[in-house]
This record gives sequence, C-alpha cells and structure tokens, in this order.
Amino acid sequence: MTRRKSIHIGEFKHANPIPNACRIGNLLMSGVILGRDPATGAMPERIEDQCANMFAHMKSIVEAGGGTTDDIIKMTVWLQDRNQRAPVNTEWLKMFPDEHSRPARHALQMDMENGALVQCDFTAVIG
Repeated sequence: MTRRKSIHIGEFKHANPIPNACRIGNLLMSGVILGRDPATGAMPERIEDQCANMFAHMKSIVEAGGGTTDDIIKMTVWLQDRNQRAPVNTEWLKMFPDEHSRPARHALQMDMENGALVQCDFTAVIG
C-alpha cells in the first residue's frame, strides 16, 4: 500500500494532472483552490461568490481526505486586491465561528488570471 494518498473531489479538478490535495499519515495539504462554480466550471464575476465556492471546495477536500474543517491548521489566501478581505472574512467566520478555535491564516496579494479574484491552499492535521 502506498504511503501517499491523492485526494480528489467531484467536478472540482485541476487543469493539470494534479490532485486537489495529498495526505501522508495525518497530514493533509491541498493544492491551490479557486472559486470556480463546481457544476459549470465557470469563474463567477463577484468575489463574494468566488469566496463562497472556495470555502465550500476547501470543506469538501478536507472531508474527502478523512477530516473536518476542525482539522485545518493553516490557510493561505491570495487576493487580486488585498483590500478585498471582507468577503474572505465573511466565509471565514461562517466556517470558523469560534474565535478560540480558528486556523492560522495569511493573506497575500497576487496577480491572477482567468477572472480569479481569490484563491487559497490549506494544511490540515487529521486525527
């Protein structure tokens, strides 16, 4: 049996031959997570919609890897405009309402392509 396990979720796939995440032991690390609509693959125009999709994908990925959002220890977010953190914070507070039990988070600004306004990756420790 292989030590490393690739994690894939439904229609949300990478354009290249890369899984959504990888797990070794109790450590799960995602690849980049965009805010594409999972049913159509289209990138919503509004950052609020991209953030909602991105957080939903993150939840699906950690669950497919055998964990829950409570296992997420670190999240990195890249924004087209770092001043647009409010939509990220809205979804963040929905997913992590307890201020005493939230992952670490880092936000960076980055030029993105194809209509992306936000993207993230995360690390989870499961078990």
